[in-house]
Amino acid sequence: MSKLKLGVLISGRGSNLQALIDACAAPGFPAEIALVLSNKADAFGLERASGAGIATTVVDHRDYPGNKPAFEAAMDAALREAGVQLVCLAGFMRLLSPWFVGQWHNALINIHPSLLPSFKGLDTHERALAAGVRFHGCTVHYVRPEMDEGPIIAQAAVPVLPGDDGHSLADRVLLSEHRLYPHAVRLIAEGRARVDGDLVRIDGPVPDLAALVNPPLNPPL
Repeated sequence: MSKLKLGVLISGRGSNLQALIDACAAPGFPAEIALVLSNKADAFGLERASGAGIATTVVDHRDYPGNKPAFEAAMDAALREAGVQLVCLAGFMRLLSPWFVGQWHNALINIHPSLLPSFKGLDTHERALAAGVRFHGCTVHYVRPEMDEGPIIAQAAVPVLPGDDGHSLADRVLLSEHRLYPHAVRLIAEGRARVDGDLVRIDGPVPDLAALVNPPLNPPL
């Protein structure tokens, strides 16, 4: 059975990219990374990909001043030339236009550091602390033209602990991100995540997500 070909878009260090690289290297994982694309030539994630023998390319938005359509057309062309079937945003720090999102409708996913629909946008950890929530987390969702909108594929929740600041909470959420993203990709690659209107239906048995994507507390509650 052929594996789903992924294109991963990054702008920086690529820690979620590394989680996908590690998952794809595991025997039996139903996807493989065909291309890592960055809008910044100095993104450390490119080194991660090259070290794993994965093809990389740079489409620098600064080469297209005032011409976002040309920038996105270049990205689209690179992804299609690589045979990409599913685009994974992993710290890609550019807003995508409705045109690009439409080109990859239901084939473009993102991981966001909050339990959507709460805390869309930036500074999610600090905003969660300011709101006094007791649980925070991360979400993998299909991308729609509106920012941080789209059918939710999977989520992981982490507790907000006494004494947390933005950094400690972000670190705890990141552990779950690294588990959750490969899980969501597996569901899609196996054909088990099915978009039904504004929802994603999961076919077949779902594993114990608490054990899979929520890191154990140290010390426990």
